[in-house]
Amino acid sequence: MRVLSVDAKPFHYLRYLNAAPHGRGVESARLPFVRAKVDRLPAGCGAVVFASDLQGRVAPSRFGADELLLGEAVATELEALGDERVIPSVMGAVLAGDLYSVPGAAKRGGYGPVHAVYDAFASVCAWVLGVAGNHDDVSRGVASPSVLLDGDVVSAGGVRFGGVGFVSGNPSKPGRRFESDQLASVELVLEEGVDVLVLHEGPSDPEGQDGSDELRARIVGARVGLTVFGHTGWRRPLVELADGVQALNVHERVVIATV
Repeated sequence: MRVLSVDAKPFHYLRYLNAAPHGRGVESARLPFVRAKVDRLPAGCGAVVFASDLQGRVAPSRFGADELLLGEAVATELEALGDERVIPSVMGAVLAGDLYSVPGAAKRGGYGPVHAVYDAFASVCAWVLGVAGNHDDVSRGVASPSVLLDGDVVSAGGVRFGGVGFVSGNPSKPGRRFESDQLASVELVLEEGVDVLVLHEGPSDPEGQDGSDELRARIVGARVGLTVFGHTGWRRPLVELADGVQALNVHERVVIATV
């Protein structure tokens, strides 16, 4: 599954509430929806949606009586776009972590349950795969048919997806593992052979965009065709780490891939 192109200009935006920097309250933000072209899709899908770092809230007036996590609102928006034939109505979804925001988006960070986002995506997508970010409480798991990957490899429509959640860091803090443990989990997944690797914390970019040099070395060594991740934003979302080895950063964006 090779990405051929990612549009520079979004085709759609979703407004949401986000915590302003430096504790300066709450601000309005816009989540971009971007089109991409791939050489092939999993069987049975007209598109695959990639997203991560949907850390915000959507006000009650936008979608009903209750404030929603941004990811819940994204799922509803995707359904509407599918109904309007702006995008294919039959989609798979890959969520690369950090789907929680505190109520009212009152502060950055936070840690809490994200099963509602998976449920929302499962209600509009043929299948949903994801990994946990360092802000996501996944202790209660996610309901079938969604699949939370952490050292696992699954097939969706003939495409092999492997995933490892969390980030490298102090394991006394939520969503973190010692770097040695995190890298060992990634290595085990790579040994099984994957078409698409899903991470929260991703590889570094040879041109200097943020990420892990250790992850990049392992991904390039295993010749993984496509790695999808978030955690830190990149100016250029699609990078070739080596010949035939792609990295797609979906931090704070929704990428809809079609052929």
